[in-house]
Order: sequence, then C-alpha cells, then structure tokens
Amino acid sequence: MPNRRTDMDGVGNFNFKVEIEGVTQGAFRNVEGLDSETEVIEYQNGDDIVLRKRPGRTKYSNITLKRGYVTSPELWEWRKKVINGLIERKSGSIILLGDDSQKEWARYNFYEGWPCKWKGFTLDGKGTDINVEEIELAVEKIERG
Repeated sequence: MPNRRTDMDGVGNFNFKVEIEGVTQGAFRNVEGLDSETEVIEYQNGDDIVLRKRPGRTKYSNITLKRGYVTSPELWEWRKKVINGLIERKSGSIILLGDDSQKEWARYNFYEGWPCKWKGFTLDGKGTDINVEEIELAVEKIERG
C-alpha cells in the first residue's frame, strides 16, 4: 500500500517507545512532561521607558512514565537506590515512531535523569482494569535529537 501521508498530516500520539540507559523493561503506555521553560529577566536602563526582557535560566519538567505493572523489579530497584541515598543518573530517549511503528520521526533525549517519584497502583477486588505503575524522572536537560 503506498504511503499517502503528507507533511501537513498530524502525527498520532500512540506510536512511541522509551529507551532508558540500562533499563530493559521499558514498554510504557503514557509519557508526559516533555517541556521546557526559560525565565524572563526584566530590566530597565536609566530613564528608558521600555521594559527590556532577556532570557534567564531554562528548566525542564520532570518526565512521567506510565506502564502496565510487570513483575520485573528493575524500575523499583532504581527508585530504591535514590531512597537509600544513592542517586544513579541515566540518560534516555522518547522516540516518536511513524505509522509503521518502525521509522523514527523524532527523538527527544533526556540527560541526568533519576526517579524522584514512584506511584503504585489502585487495587479493587471487583475491578477488571490492569494495574498501572508510574515513575517520575527528574531530568536536567531535554534536547531534540
């Protein structure tokens, strides 16, 4: 079947993968927090009637990853190290894939990440949903690769 996609067609939010340095169990169903913000520094020169603005420091949001609970303790062990005072920083990538789930369309690399929050699942004796765990990574920088 020929590719009928044009440059103006939107890209779906469902074809992606997450890679984290040294983590082998990384099939996530949701990614949030790919954003950055630069402080605005305001100043005025003497009697200048114009308020000047220049860029200050840039900060990056924490990245939140959600996935169906798996029995591998890999992410929990990484989080546990932080709880015990040993911060193991890792780099990784959020990769946006094409319609065929193979071709890489965009890659967002994060650096110096470590798990600052872990959220377990809600249990319900009458429920039928899958258990979802959530891990939040504090990152120092995000770049588009």
